[in-house]
Amino acid sequence: MTNRERTMNILHYKEADRMPAVHFGYWNELLWEWAEQGKIPREIAERWYDGSEAERELDRMIGWDFNWYRTVGSDNGLRPGFEYKVLEVLPDGTRRVQNGDGLIERIKPGATSIPSEDDYLLKDREAFEMLYKPKMQFSPDRVNLDYYRHFNNTRPTDIPVGLHLGSVLGNIRNMTSVVGMSYLLYDEDEELFADIVDTYAEMQYKCAEAILETGAKFDFAHYWEDICFKNGPLIAPDIFEELCAKHYKKRNDLCKKYGIDIISLDCDGVTDKLLPIWFENGVNTMFPIEIGVWGDQFEPARNKYGKGMLGVGGMDKTALRVDRAAVDREIERMRRLSALGGFIPCPDHRLMPGTKFELVQYYAEKIKEIQ
Repeated sequence: MTNRERTMNILHYKEADRMPAVHFGYWNELLWEWAEQGKIPREIAERWYDGSEAERELDRMIGWDFNWYRTVGSDNGLRPGFEYKVLEVLPDGTRRVQNGDGLIERIKPGATSIPSEDDYLLKDREAFEMLYKPKMQFSPDRVNLDYYRHFNNTRPTDIPVGLHLGSVLGNIRNMTSVVGMSYLLYDEDEELFADIVDTYAEMQYKCAEAILETGAKFDFAHYWEDICFKNGPLIAPDIFEELCAKHYKKRNDLCKKYGIDIISLDCDGVTDKLLPIWFENGVNTMFPIEIGVWGDQFEPARNKYGKGMLGVGGMDKTALRVDRAAVDREIERMRRLSALGGFIPCPDHRLMPGTKFELVQYYAEKIKEIQ
């Protein structure tokens, strides 16, 4: 069987000869660590990105079958983005910069974590109408129509490939910051935030529609959201439902019209309060199912929603920094979850610095033994 056949069979509760070894990429700092340790060529660390030839070479070295984040899409963000510019350099070398979303960030020298949010441009209706709304409009050149008209003849056939649907709220949170989103929701014009969400969502819907109308075929569709943290959602679930549910349904109904019945969504943190909104509006695959300090989220979701709730992820990636015994414990846990059906193990986010190359090889080898 090909890895595409294995994956689609498992997610449709059909027989497969073995479990595919699936991953979700790496922190760049880890690849440089491995290069310094002599585990991989430096060129791989330099050239790696999701879906790259460097990734395929690294997959062969480790034993991975594919990266779940093998998706294609459109130019469905702000267009054009804001100019990236340094606004200030502080005495300790920290730079205050404006990024392409209009967010002001503080970037500390040598820091590899996500920059802290310092300020933002999208503060009121005037900023939306003048600065952002023009960048959220659909135009046909957001989609490479020629590429998608030939897509079925050029796409990989041995692995699943997804259509990236964009984001309903996560990208907007990137524009406003968490603090800014909260102010816009609760302290400003009560219709403004809904207008922002609706405008952005309509553009992304039209991008997806234009791609699918070319006849291009996909194995699954995928969202990126990241709208939760360790204590739950960054937005009240009832407000999230009011603002966003209709847009998931509209986009997911479009996908189903074109034969896409696996729809995954990437959201970190504790997602249980938002799962019913996603699930009831067409999202059916949890990813990457972070373990964090709160433990497994897939089995409780399966118990609650039944076999319609699928999963890709859920393997505690921190075991790959420890030893074989820790990895073996995760393998056994993945074996138990896999027995539920409709579930494919995958490290629960990008592999981080300190991950041991040999343990990743060991995990990729052992996970293939699950049938």
